Amino acid sequence: MELANNISFDIIKKVVTESNHPVPPVSGSFMQASVLALLSFEKEPVLLFIKKADDERYAWSGQMAFPGGHADPEDINREETALRELEEEMGIDKKNVELVGSIGHFSTINNREIETFIGIWNRKDEILFDKSEISRVIPIPLSYLVSIHIKKGFNKQKPDTYHLTYPFEDVVIWGATAKMIFHFIDILLPEINQLD
Repeated sequence: MELANNISFDIIKKVVTESNHPVPPVSGSFMQASVLALLSFEKEPVLLFIKKADDERYAWSGQMAFPGGHADPEDINREETALRELEEEMGIDKKNVELVGSIGHFSTINNREIETFIGIWNRKDEILFDKSEISRVIPIPLSYLVSIHIKKGFNKQKPDTYHLTYPFEDVVIWGATAKMIFHFIDILLPEINQLD
């Protein structure tokens, strides 16, 4: 969808700050984690994904995700966790990221509650990812994800977890990360449609 190419920082800030987002689960049995959905504005907005390293001992082996992880004791808040993990995993300094805000809380099948933050990267760092955790970094145009969302009919009805997938080249985004993308696109679509 070409209109997704016209999405500006102002539109992203508006939908992140003014929309309703998923709230944390009521149960306290979930482990808390934070991730950063990082946007880069090149010719068009691009989301940066990581493909987790292939390691059968690792629960997320080979999966597509956003950089993030669990809180360290020195983290002041969940935002700090997301920014620290971004620097540790991808070498991107937090001073080069404008944190827009949270798009809510997403749960996983293994009792993780993940708060997802949207950030805008100024592209002043060289990406140097941790090869023990990440096999590669995959930039995906936001317009491509929007087109998949519409092609699969996600704009009309939220699919079940099994069908909520976003394929791209040789990878497939599914699970909690697909839920995050679904919500982000869902709140963006009314703004994209207004650009028409």
